[in-house]
Amino acid sequence: MKKILIIEDHGVISKLRKDTLEAGGYAVELAASADAGVQKAMKEPFAMIILDLAVPGRDGFDICKIFRQTADAPIMMILATHEEVDSIRILGLGADDYLVKPYSMDEFMARVGVQLSRHLPNNEQQAHTDTAEISPHNPFRAGILLIDRLARKVYVEECEVALTAKELDLLLYLAANPNRVFTKEELFERVWGLDSMGDLPTVTVHISKLREKIEQNPSKPQVIETVWGSGYRFNKQE
Repeated sequence: MKKILIIEDHGVISKLRKDTLEAGGYAVELAASADAGVQKAMKEPFAMIILDLAVPGRDGFDICKIFRQTADAPIMMILATHEEVDSIRILGLGADDYLVKPYSMDEFMARVGVQLSRHLPNNEQQAHTDTAEISPHNPFRAGILLIDRLARKVYVEECEVALTAKELDLLLYLAANPNRVFTKEELFERVWGLDSMGDLPTVTVHISKLREKIEQNPSKPQVIETVWGSGYRFNKQE
């Protein structure tokens, strides 16, 4: 049973989320403060972390940054208002998704399910692809880039680079469909598994982060190319 950590100081809200998740078959731990949440996350692994931005004790952005440096679990941030939405900062710090109050519990459960399905360990993970260009049993090489899908590892000039689960999902999807141009809407729907719903900056941020990690010169990308006015494509270099 997957265990989820909820960091939220509002008792009624945290109990509602806990009850809903447990009804969906998940185990849930609660933390009412930033420090309590960090301590719990350090003591045991969680399949997912749900973090309220306004949790007392520390700035929610700082907590997200700490978790991303120490844990590989997907992080979903909960925001009180649309005024708090800074998608570039949220996703840039390593959060995988965010929700703005008010939201339905159906949407909450759908987003949790998507993140958990995208974050399966090693060979259980299957990126959504239209082709079998990348064999799960053979490393895939494109120029200086080597992708070992079975081990979920990526190497640049033989040195392993650390990617988040969603960055890897995005890279796998693009690499499995080389030289094909995808719009931001298509990438969000096929990699994140949801309608774009105005969340297109999510794609932009993840593409930028990927380029920083796999491109020799991120300002002049050679692996993930921008096709102006259309979208992005993976350049299958030999």
